[in-house]
Amino acid sequence: MFAAERRQLILEMVRANGAVSLRELARVVQTSEVTVRRDVRALEAEGLLDRRHGGAVLPGGFTRESGFPQKSHLATAEKTAIADCAAGLVEEGEAIVVGAGTTTQELARRLARVPGLTVVTNSLLVAQALAHANRVEVVMTGGTLRGSNYALVGSGAEQSLQGLRVSKAFLSGAGLTAERGLSTSNMLSASVDRALVQAAAEVVVLADHSKLGTDTMFQTVPTDVITRLVTDEAPAHDDRAAAELQALADQGVEIAVAGASGGATNAQGGSGGPGAPGVPGASGASGGEGGPGRRQRRDVPLPGPRRQVPGAAAGLRSAGPLGEQPGGTERARVADMRRR
Repeated sequence: MFAAERRQLILEMVRANGAVSLRELARVVQTSEVTVRRDVRALEAEGLLDRRHGGAVLPGGFTRESGFPQKSHLATAEKTAIADCAAGLVEEGEAIVVGAGTTTQELARRLARVPGLTVVTNSLLVAQALAHANRVEVVMTGGTLRGSNYALVGSGAEQSLQGLRVSKAFLSGAGLTAERGLSTSNMLSASVDRALVQAAAEVVVLADHSKLGTDTMFQTVPTDVITRLVTDEAPAHDDRAAAELQALADQGVEIAVAGASGGATNAQGGSGGPGAPGVPGASGASGGEGGPGRRQRRDVPLPGPRRQVPGAAAGLRSAGPLGEQPGGTERARVADMRRR
């Protein structure tokens, strides 16, 4: 198949499905993923589609939003790693809110094993993932069903969240930048997510590295409200993701990189100390001194081993009244007999 024929077929598949993974494109056009990636890059240069990590989507910038079937096939490995890391932030007996999205759906599947948990959500997919967890209580918001992402939105959903207070909110979105924070392409979804944030003491954003530096139409969570970002390890050549992570860390957002060196690496804005991969200059999870972040920890030195001061032990033994020292009473009695 000639390059022009491949690219025409790729374009037709993306137009028909909204989003298609590179693996699926390579299978249909019967070529390698490297070749397909090159074709997708050429089509993006012509403005015919947008590249996403692991696939291609219809162009649309700020206003376009892929539906659940398309998003569920993009960056699946990254979403799994992020969900594994985020699940470690939830403790037994907590009350949390979980927003709509394919990444939060992956998180919900892991939360089914946390006993005594209460999960408030507007996502039918999150509720379905927890439906058979007999030790987890699920509270659904009201609202109108939005079929593209199986979420409840509108005034009914927002009103049902009034007066609610939980420990953490777990949210995802279409884009994340240090300048605007988390954003999405749909006004109704953004409004409900803001209501979810108002109910939580901490806000945890789940976003794979392809969303870093992407800005969409409606702001959901400003950067200064985000407590922690859980993301995956970006490729070494992805300078945009690295720069965005650094900017987020500089504003005090704690960064947890899932899958980094076999685990999760935490970082927060500050100066000095090793940071998360791709976040030069970021400090450890608790932040460094002098950084511009808003959540800094003051390190308190641990006490060292006690030193034995010469004579100290003896001084302690002679601290009390003379009559209470060892042998003191006997010496006083002998001296009294001699005087007699």
